[in-house]
Amino acid sequence: MIKSMTGYGCGQAEVEGISFSVEIKAVNHRYGDVNIRSPRLLAPLEGEIKKQVLTVLKRGKIDLYISQEHTAQLTTKPVVDPLVAKAYLEAFKDLQQVSGCAGEISLEFLAAQKDVLVLQDTELSRDDLWTCLSQAIEKGLTSIQEMRQKEGIATQLDMENRLELLSKNLVIIEQSAAKVPLEWKLKLQERLSRLQENGGDPQRVAQEIAIFADRCDISEEITRFNSHLVQFSDLLQLEEPVGRQLDFLVQELNREANTMGSKSNDATLTRQVVALKSELEKIREQVQNIE
Repeated sequence: MIKSMTGYGCGQAEVEGISFSVEIKAVNHRYGDVNIRSPRLLAPLEGEIKKQVLTVLKRGKIDLYISQEHTAQLTTKPVVDPLVAKAYLEAFKDLQQVSGCAGEISLEFLAAQKDVLVLQDTELSRDDLWTCLSQAIEKGLTSIQEMRQKEGIATQLDMENRLELLSKNLVIIEQSAAKVPLEWKLKLQERLSRLQENGGDPQRVAQEIAIFADRCDISEEITRFNSHLVQFSDLLQLEEPVGRQLDFLVQELNREANTMGSKSNDATLTRQVVALKSELEKIREQVQNIE
């Protein structure tokens, strides 16, 4: 069953007082491109995060938003920078001497000075971090996969209906193409009759009929087109990502349709080929969003 590349999912997990929430958004893209926005303490884990995501989501532009929830376990704590505190004390003493003013320097006043107290990340177990984070990501991936599968089912049904239309149109084109040389032959025979009255060459006209019939023959293109349709239908039944293969087949189908159109020497046949290409374009648009 095919999957769409577009989707949204979210997940949340808490382990040993650590809690993370994850949002995953994905749109179509030629390759698997993962962008992560997360707290600084998770920077060392970005490689593992991308690996986990790409194991499930093979293609797409994937944005991952990770936020840390408030829990009983602190991940940052205020600490004193002793060098800055001592520098302030020395500066205040110098100021007293210069100004001649007396006064006590309170603890509250000193603590209020810039950079005396700074927030520092607490040491958290990498294993605990990854255990919690991977569980949240797994839930988000499950959520987005459900949405991508639903969209994939709708897309597949639409394409299967269009493939059926293509098959029907191809039968009509094949029937019309078979009539073109016969109609041309009748026209040439009429011309031949007039030429014979004036001493024309019947053998030359017969040769022209043969050349025309060969030039407008699209039987090979029809055979290849049918073969591509069968391959396309078979790929739709696979569980693995097939978007790139389907995209290639659509290009090949368009190539065969263009050749049919270039060989067409009949207005009715040309209109039928244009209708064929119109359905192909709709399928091509759908294929762009398949994983």
